[in-house]
Amino acid sequence: MKKILVVGGGASGMAAAAFAKTASTEVLLLEKNEKTGKKLYITGKGRCNLTNAADPEEIIANIVSNPRFMYSALYGFTNRDVMALMEENGCPVKVERGNRVFPVSDHSSDVIKAWNRILEKRGVRVQLGSEVSDLIVEDGAVRGVRLSGGEAILSDAVIVCTGGLSYPVTGSTGDGYRFASECGHRVTDCLPSLVPFECSDAFIPELEGLSLRNVRLTIRKKKGKDYSDFGEMLFTKSGISGPLVLTASARLSKELAEEGALNAEIDLKPALSESELDARILRDFSGEMNRSFRNSLGGLLPKKMTGTAVALSGIDPEKKVHDITKEERQGFVRLLKAFPLHITGTRGYSEAVVTRGGVSVREVDPGTMESNLVKNLYFAGEVLDLDACTGGYNLQIAWSTGVLAGRAASGSLD
Repeated sequence: MKKILVVGGGASGMAAAAFAKTASTEVLLLEKNEKTGKKLYITGKGRCNLTNAADPEEIIANIVSNPRFMYSALYGFTNRDVMALMEENGCPVKVERGNRVFPVSDHSSDVIKAWNRILEKRGVRVQLGSEVSDLIVEDGAVRGVRLSGGEAILSDAVIVCTGGLSYPVTGSTGDGYRFASECGHRVTDCLPSLVPFECSDAFIPELEGLSLRNVRLTIRKKKGKDYSDFGEMLFTKSGISGPLVLTASARLSKELAEEGALNAEIDLKPALSESELDARILRDFSGEMNRSFRNSLGGLLPKKMTGTAVALSGIDPEKKVHDITKEERQGFVRLLKAFPLHITGTRGYSEAVVTRGGVSVREVDPGTMESNLVKNLYFAGEVLDLDACTGGYNLQIAWSTGVLAGRAASGSLD
């Protein structure tokens, strides 16, 4: 029997272990936590956006780092395969807006239970509370692992699925990067991704909890084309978050780290041109000629935002709307079309959904996930330099690379 060790019982680890198990292989999954799928449990605010129902090319387009590396893995185990596997193992799924796929129950625990059923059904041994301290490598090939207590477990292959640095409370502490480095692999610079931004603007705390829909966020870059996207966002105590912002962080984490700060603007009324918005405000003002400026914006802005917008406009809040000049009104239009923000950083790994960076994919075979430097050593999931936008794409990366690594390690690739 060929013995395969899988290090890490998260999304990619469970997938790798399940598909490494065949009639001629013995598979041991080593997880340092007290249970498998600890990070999965909190994904999607506890609902687990487990994949995206888009066609494969759209999934590839939403992978930020090294998308071409994913072709073999993604076509070998597709989003449809994930959905079918969940359905077959007691976790029916549903497709929501943006092609996001969730368990029908809205409980991430059901996804984890399905994978645990698969592992049990296939005969994978799971050893919890087992932290791997080192890989055992001899003569250019991996021979097994050493646990933190000193015990050596020998094997014919090892699949490293230890995750990245995001949500360290779930056990993602970068162990796999150290394993890879000690084997001679290059680990690219790591950064938090799919993470809220922090902003320096004094008004930010006043807007905490305010959610904005159908707005356009534009982030100015010192080099290259500005970033712009449309969608939903929300204000936090120290900055901004929400789908629009998380996706922006995936695209701009490197620029933000390099430049230290980025200027941004929110178009609060993207469906209207400046002239159309000016005409809209004129109509609003004409029906409230004797109202003060601060009390005339109820139909235009969320209540929580009016005080901030009035203060930034420079217009006297008590000024009657019929006394507001054309120049003042047009300045207010420009404010609503380019509401300013100053991004100074991110909330870090503790709030990042994924890690950008990791084991260089140039040193990993995309057709097998095997190391090009150490024989019988495989990598899968977030430990690799692969990350994507929000929407279920990162978990699809985990499933696909895990399955490919498992199949390759067991010798069961078609």
